[in-house]
Amino acid sequence: MKSIDEHIQKDQSEIEAAKAAGDLGKVRHLEEELQGLKEFKEHHPEDSHDPTPLEVFCDLNPSAPECRVYDD
Repeated sequence: MKSIDEHIQKDQSEIEAAKAAGDLGKVRHLEEELQGLKEFKEHHPEDSHDPTPLEVFCDLNPSAPECRVYDD
């Protein structure tokens, strides 16, 4: 995807399709992903790129070992 807004719209339509199909596991997964994307967008209103799952995770969990950055 080119932008976070496109990704949010795609997730919302996929959630509706998964609800119609009765796939509750997929609905839960997509709702969690959608919530993370919305929070990322709130924290970075000037940034419109589609973040990777790691970017979203690190935005929500900056002290996680996977997100630490060390300067040499």
